[in-house]
Amino acid sequence: MSHRVTAAADAPQRERTTPLTGEVVASLPESSVADVERAFEAARAAQPAWSATPVKERVEFLERLHDLVLEHQSEMLDLIQLDSGKARIQAFEEILDTAGVCRHYAKKAPSYLAERKGAGAMPVLTQARTGYRPKGVVGVVAPWNYPLSMTITDALPALAAGNAVVLRPDEKASLTCLKIVELIDEAGLPEGLLQVVLGDGPTVGGAVLERADYVMYTGSTNVGRQVARDAGERLVGASLELGGKNAMYVAEDADLKRAAEGAQRAVFSSAGQLCISIERLVLHEAIADEFLRLFLARVKAMKLSTEVGWGADMGSLISAQQLERVEEHVADAVSKGATVLAGGKARPDVGPFVYEPTVLDGVVDGMSCRRDETFGPLVSVYRVANDDEAVAFANDSEYGLNASVWTKDVKRGRAIAARIQSGTVNVNEGYASAYASNGAPMGGMKSSGVGRRHGAEGIRKYTDIQNVTVQHVQGFGVPKGMSQKQFAKVMTVGLRLMKRGGVA
Repeated sequence: MSHRVTAAADAPQRERTTPLTGEVVASLPESSVADVERAFEAARAAQPAWSATPVKERVEFLERLHDLVLEHQSEMLDLIQLDSGKARIQAFEEILDTAGVCRHYAKKAPSYLAERKGAGAMPVLTQARTGYRPKGVVGVVAPWNYPLSMTITDALPALAAGNAVVLRPDEKASLTCLKIVELIDEAGLPEGLLQVVLGDGPTVGGAVLERADYVMYTGSTNVGRQVARDAGERLVGASLELGGKNAMYVAEDADLKRAAEGAQRAVFSSAGQLCISIERLVLHEAIADEFLRLFLARVKAMKLSTEVGWGADMGSLISAQQLERVEEHVADAVSKGATVLAGGKARPDVGPFVYEPTVLDGVVDGMSCRRDETFGPLVSVYRVANDDEAVAFANDSEYGLNASVWTKDVKRGRAIAARIQSGTVNVNEGYASAYASNGAPMGGMKSSGVGRRHGAEGIRKYTDIQNVTVQHVQGFGVPKGMSQKQFAKVMTVGLRLMKRGGVA
């Protein structure tokens, strides 16, 4: 698969290990900064012809890719598990997501990018139209936690919009990336438009972002701030999905069995290594004990495994570093008075980086897991007396990426959701319903990022918006034979008539 990597023939090779066992599974070339430069040169050479191709033709490869992803899902699932360590059922979410993004933009990109008429300065005489022109070459620097979804689904709308893409997958997610790029080749994307470089974030990822006409970054808030500063210095656009400390509120009228099942998935999917996973459980005091009885029974019954295949409820963390972070958060909380309700220890008997699904009670300010993102299988429990307290607690965070509200009263759920400072809020689901709604925007508020993926916003961000306006018959100059004062009076009458006529 390494033939799709832009790297010198004598490039150094780096061994790739799997978090499932720690064993080496591949050796892949390392790109240099010079390789990144070559990738951009090739992308820039290919992009003009692609930009000139009608959008209905550009999206044809997405239709074919949709089918290829489904046809090759068994191999893709193996690679996702090897790259990330996650359970296969959670790897399957990435198949669903990628196919869904392909289908959505194959169908909707032509309308999202269609030229639009706007209100002209003078009715009939002024005809304004808005067009969407591709940026050029988009730089995508992807994270490791969703090695299929987060690696490729941001690149697909960028390509559909007429751009070329230089993609730097995370070093831990390279195998999955190279396979999906093979399928993209098979789907018929013209040569040169999608360039892949492999290497570390600061060097290779940084070189990609420094050269891109538009920046797409998913990762930590700290790095995201630097990416935004660098993009701002160059006056190029950037879309950033960053960290989260997401809250789920279970109201007193919620279906508790359904909420307990939803919470289990929302907290422990991909071992909690999901930007939109739930790390704070906010429970109405009237149902807190009963909810915890149901939830903890599910958590304690979860099957942990590092096998490649179906059947596990949760797999492994990605690395020793991530395991250490979870251990530190739990140890810090317990040392300061928190109580472990479930889990609370590593499981080397299952895999080298496996940590039990863990629930903490009694977490307060001063404990690192109260406000800092853990990004692991850890959730803290909090009790509130009413909706106002729940909203205040959910908003008591620098982050605002995702939230969840559980109530049988949908109107109440929507009203609560509207008060939560979060880019997505799911009512009676943890994260999947909002994220999987490809026709609706997804992204963060506050320190969780800027920009949106999915929907019209998710493809138009990769374009420059151009206004082309044609003026007919009468222009804006003073007509011959009319004084400036007369012209001003005529225009004033015209403005009043347009207001009365409801002209925008």
